[in-house]
Formats: sequence, C-alpha cells, structure tokens
Amino acid sequence: MKRAVLTLIAVSSLAACVSAPTGPTIAIMPREGKPFEVFQQEDQQCREFAANAIKDTSNAALKEGATSALIAAALGAAAGAVIQGGSGQNIGTGAGIGLLGGAGIGAMNASGKQNQGQVQYNIAYQQCMYSKGNQVPSYPTQSNSSYMPPQGKPAMPSNGSKPIQ
Repeated sequence: MKRAVLTLIAVSSLAACVSAPTGPTIAIMPREGKPFEVFQQEDQQCREFAANAIKDTSNAALKEGATSALIAAALGAAAGAVIQGGSGQNIGTGAGIGLLGGAGIGAMNASGKQNQGQVQYNIAYQQCMYSKGNQVPSYPTQSNSSYMPPQGKPAMPSNGSKPIQ
C-alpha cells in the first residue's frame, strides 16, 4: 500500500511540471493611431483565441508524461521479479527504479509537448493580432541597392508569341 501511495505521489509530481502557456512570448505592437484601450481589448480577445486553439496540447503532455512513468514502473517491476525469482522486495525495487526512469522520460516528453504548445499558442495569437491590424515584428529584409535589372531586349518565348514587356 505504501509503495502504491508513493507511486501516485511521484506521478502527480510529474503532472505538476506540465502547464499550459499563460501568455504569448512574442511582442505585438498597435498600429499607428490605434488607441491603447482598443489594443488592450484586442490583446485579451486574442489571448482567449490562442488558449482555445491549444487546449488539447496541455492535456496530451500530461497524459504522455504519466503514461511513460506508469509503463516504466510496470516494466521495472516485471524485470525485478524476473531477475530475482519473484521476491516481493525486488519487485518493489524494480518498480521504483522503473518509475524514476519513466518519470524522467515522461518529463522530457511532456516538456517537448509543452514547448510545442507554446509555439502553437504564439502562432494563433500572432495571427489573431495581425488580423486586427496590429503590427507583427518580423526579421528585417536585406535590400541590395546595387542590384540593377538586366538591360537589353526581352527574351522571345519559345511558343512563338510576342515577348512580355
């Protein structure tokens, strides 16, 4: 019974490591001339939109982490039983070692899902804010001012039609 309680506590602590995004990690600026109060309302609407867009991701992260820990605990218990001929102490030791390993693997998997959820949240938030006319910063484009378009006669299309000017 004591081992079962410890197992549930360990799996529950894994679940505590997983959380849904609480906000965007990107910067959006209001377009010129937009009142700040309007921008704040749009920000709130887009945060709700983004949160609804990723609801299933945080649940999937939690399930994946807990499943990994439980499977590893079961495999560890089976390995402990096989190695030592089924003594209760070795089954418990194998289950404990399996649970620790599974919790670690589950935490890594859950972290990956959590990062994926943040990226999806940011994309949904950015799309919403952009659709409301706000400025979405992007990487600056490099302009090559030394570029000159080719001079000369336009090439003749191969189908015999007139060249496009």
